[in-house]
Amino acid sequence: MSIHESQSLFFEKHIGGHPRFIERIHPKILSNFGEQPSTHLENLKRLVLKVKPSFIRVDADEITYPAHIILRYEIEKGLINGDVEAEDIPQLWDEKMEELLGISTKGEFCDGPMQDVHWPEGLFGYFPCYTLGALYAAQWKAMIQLEHSNFDDIVGKENLNSIFHWLDENIWKKCEYKIYR
Repeated sequence: MSIHESQSLFFEKHIGGHPRFIERIHPKILSNFGEQPSTHLENLKRLVLKVKPSFIRVDADEITYPAHIILRYEIEKGLINGDVEAEDIPQLWDEKMEELLGISTKGEFCDGPMQDVHWPEGLFGYFPCYTLGALYAAQWKAMIQLEHSNFDDIVGKENLNSIFHWLDENIWKKCEYKIYR
């Protein structure tokens, strides 16, 4: 599943968050939202790079996102090992949010342990796949840059075919082979 997660994270972080991609879509942003301070090109570029602790994992920046995964992993591990009881999770969650991110979730249940679908659906042990996926995505980018030193230019243009081709040849076809063999 980490390879699966790497694909979405690659496009989200290394393509969609790339300054050249933001430059490319900026005219579309202006046509939909109009000219205002929040839609200035430099503001949009800064927004993607902004680091600020977030209550919600999927809204977290690249720097604090791993803390969300560590928090969930530690609680899951405690549950599985019998060191944590289910009724202790909300308090433990808040303690770990304060310890890892410096923010409190006391009394804010929508920001707490049930914000992800994983646990209510009985899915345990998945969260580390996100971190591994982020690491793989960074490696895919590094490998693509070895073959395409003009990676930044490619991302800034309308045509990402050379990136799709690299992913197809080096990831997608090989994963398909391993899965169905």
